[in-house]
Amino acid sequence: MAAKTTLNAKNLESLGAQRLAELLIEVSMGSAAHKRRLRMELAGNHGGAEVAREVRKRLASIARARTVINWRKVKALKSDLETQRKTIAETVAPDDPQEAFELVWQFLALADSIFERSNDRSGSLIQSFHQACEDAAAIAGSAKIDAHVLADKVFKAVQDDSYGQYDNLIAAMVPALGKDGLDRLKTLFVQWSKEPKDRPAEEERKVIGWGSGGAIYQDEIAGTHRDLTVRIALQQIADAQGDVDAYIGQHPEETRKAPMIAADIANRLLSAGRAKEALQTLDGADRRGWAEMPFEWQLARVETLEALGRAEEAQTYRWACFERSLHAGHLKAFLKRLPDFDDVEAEEKAFAHARAFPDVHQALVFFLNWPALAEAAKLVAIRKAELNGDLYELMTPAAEALAEKHPLAAIMVLRSMIDFALDNSRSSRYKHAARHLADCASLAPHIDDFSNIRSHEAYVAELKRRHGKKHGFWRLVP
Repeated sequence: MAAKTTLNAKNLESLGAQRLAELLIEVSMGSAAHKRRLRMELAGNHGGAEVAREVRKRLASIARARTVINWRKVKALKSDLETQRKTIAETVAPDDPQEAFELVWQFLALADSIFERSNDRSGSLIQSFHQACEDAAAIAGSAKIDAHVLADKVFKAVQDDSYGQYDNLIAAMVPALGKDGLDRLKTLFVQWSKEPKDRPAEEERKVIGWGSGGAIYQDEIAGTHRDLTVRIALQQIADAQGDVDAYIGQHPEETRKAPMIAADIANRLLSAGRAKEALQTLDGADRRGWAEMPFEWQLARVETLEALGRAEEAQTYRWACFERSLHAGHLKAFLKRLPDFDDVEAEEKAFAHARAFPDVHQALVFFLNWPALAEAAKLVAIRKAELNGDLYELMTPAAEALAEKHPLAAIMVLRSMIDFALDNSRSSRYKHAARHLADCASLAPHIDDFSNIRSHEAYVAELKRRHGKKHGFWRLVP
């Protein structure tokens, strides 16, 4: 009987078309989303044109809506958007790419009206528009849209990119634009950058804030936004055209010294076979000391040294970077380039260095991520007094990772969070501390020797002695 009542397509077929239709009507009652889906399926029976008409009607309805989209409504709207987007890309486009092209732009145009009345902190809604940009590019290729027409549409869209919905549009459109389209798009942005900025009469200027330099005017913000939009667009076009110098030229001279931007430029120079210039760019970055430079800058420098044939220097630099940061990326690259068996000795040396690293928490992160759980357990045992139970975002996953094979170390980590909560009377964490204590109780039977720490019973007794009056905590302890 169980097999015949399992919900699957084959079993449902046995109900017959009429009964299934009745059930679908019943299930869809009270659900606008289900009704829309059923109407879309019915439209599909009448061809792509009817489906396109239904999509167009639904997009227009979404555009007209004015209700606030709170967090409770985001999921439903996301589902609705995805239904429309997928219908355009998967149903309409194969049948009529020209129609699908118009629809996908109508879909993208919804972004402003949606984000004006929503606050989607999860970022799920913007993902639908970013994917629609990819869809638009694929559909444009199928529809064989004229390169200049496409460039004009992309330009207009990026000009009005108020909420970042078109952030990936240029990169996605590169194949469809082709050389002529990219040249046209570049020309449009260059022309726009040269247009005079609107500056209202002094008495009409709108103040929108105040800074250390005085009033901040709306027209100034708009002008700055335009400059940034042009710069980013021309950088993306330069990347698409493989023009490194044009890309570099879009960075003001002073910003090229920022380490992250210097690394960004250096990577492009490396790809173009210009390693010497890459190293000059990296060396010209503002530095407070190379050990404090971001990982991306350090990685670019290592790869540049390799490209210049200075492999030994690159290896020395990798090890030095690891010693100062415990960044696993540097160590893995260092070990990968060592002869067989030498890497084992080097890894042991690296572990010893990490165990003695000044910041025990940074060392713990390194061992957990490597992963080297036995080393993490050893670190906890040696330096348990240094553990900061306030770092629950590290301690909680550390305890979970250690629990199975290293229960004693897991208990030490859990106790650090319990002690912090109680010693500092953090009542908001009492429920978590009680849960950690229960975890300790479940781990204790798996430990034969508590070594130099209290047994679980002795630890609980000590907690009661020191914090017996914290009734808010003890009420939560099983």
